[in-house]
Amino acid sequence: MYNENMITKKSPLLFTPGPLTTSQATKEAMLRDLGSRDSEFIEVVRSLRRKLLEIGGVADAEYEAVPMQGSGTMAVESVFSSVVPPGGHVLVVDNGAYGKRMAKICSVLKIVATAAEFPEDSPPDPARISAVLEAHPEVTHVAVVHCETSTGMLNPVREIGEAVSSAGREYIVDAMSSFGGVPFNLAEFRIDYMISSANKCLEGVPGFAFVLARHSKLLEKHGYARSLSLDLLAQWQGLESGGQFRFTPPTHVILACHQAIRELDEEGGVAGRARRYAANRQILRAGMSKLGFREYLRPEYQSDIITSYLYPGKDFEFERFYQSLAGRGFVIYPGKVSNADCFRIGTIGRIYLKDVSNLVDAIRDVLTAADGREPTDARNQLS
Repeated sequence: MYNENMITKKSPLLFTPGPLTTSQATKEAMLRDLGSRDSEFIEVVRSLRRKLLEIGGVADAEYEAVPMQGSGTMAVESVFSSVVPPGGHVLVVDNGAYGKRMAKICSVLKIVATAAEFPEDSPPDPARISAVLEAHPEVTHVAVVHCETSTGMLNPVREIGEAVSSAGREYIVDAMSSFGGVPFNLAEFRIDYMISSANKCLEGVPGFAFVLARHSKLLEKHGYARSLSLDLLAQWQGLESGGQFRFTPPTHVILACHQAIRELDEEGGVAGRARRYAANRQILRAGMSKLGFREYLRPEYQSDIITSYLYPGKDFEFERFYQSLAGRGFVIYPGKVSNADCFRIGTIGRIYLKDVSNLVDAIRDVLTAADGREPTDARNQLS
């Protein structure tokens, strides 16, 4: 039965790595129905692909933008399943949960993968990666996560790219949580395949992801695909031949992303958005520090995308903390670190300085309610 509250109920603010809070205009863009073969929708897809290349700093014939239905992980799988040759070997740079996920994808696809493991609280060492590549000529591809959102680490993808390029291997970068919010140029970073999603720093909604692929490399992959629906080359060929997806596209989600990218332009592009995210993070850091919370990562390793905070004590009840904040209209994320108890707070999405300040005030209120007095140190709270 129709319920007006289903539409008018206010949404909470999402301090997460995505899905995240979106603008009203982006939500409203999904209120239109367009057929997947309509000329207007085909033009939206063409414009969207062009804009994605511009955001990546490669708006020329050197790279191709290939949108893929589904989640970001599905697009990551489309790359491994489509570009690694039979008998290929992937070196996965692993310093967090999403590096491990790439290795898992390779395992399921029966692709040989070796993990170059680094501590979760430290960035990968490009010199060590160079040494591994020199010692293992059988490695054909190197894969790394740009922003490891399990911790908030921003990995040195440029320096790693230089090592990979010097060794003559192909370079895959999962930029799921950085593309659109961290300025970088694919060509300058020597990236052959970059994967991201609509529902991260582009501030769209979930439903499709995309790959920016080096044109010359992509065309070499004929016959490599291990999947029908995730065949990256076939997807590109279909889009090039008629402007259409091979299978039913998420039309409403693409319309939302098209609007979200307009808003990115209005904000001053990636540089402008990065400034807002950095300001959000500064407010969060100052407020949480005042409340006695400690960050998992050292400041020089920390991105402006998401921050992992250590539990303030062994008796800290995260679920109680989470629910108390959610009841006040603020949604945060549980931790994803293997060697420490943490929770995470994102500073991306359609949130501003006042929203972050309000979150910090809400955290202070939750701690006060738990302790019965004005808190000065989070270590004594919510236990």
